[in-house]
Amino acid sequence: MIYTRFERARIIGARALQISYGAPVLVDYPDDMLDPIDIAMLEFGKDLIPITVVRS
Repeated sequence: MIYTRFERARIIGARALQISYGAPVLVDYPDDMLDPIDIAMLEFGKDLIPITVVRS
């Protein structure tokens, strides 16, 4: 699915918040990568984020 820039920002932001609250990370990441936004962007790039968008 192709997301708009607004949907992409919302998905990455929501996932970063989950990661910052201790949700399990779904991708291997380098030890020096500590920012939840960077980790969420890495997950998004590999299409591993379990969040869907419903368009009406």
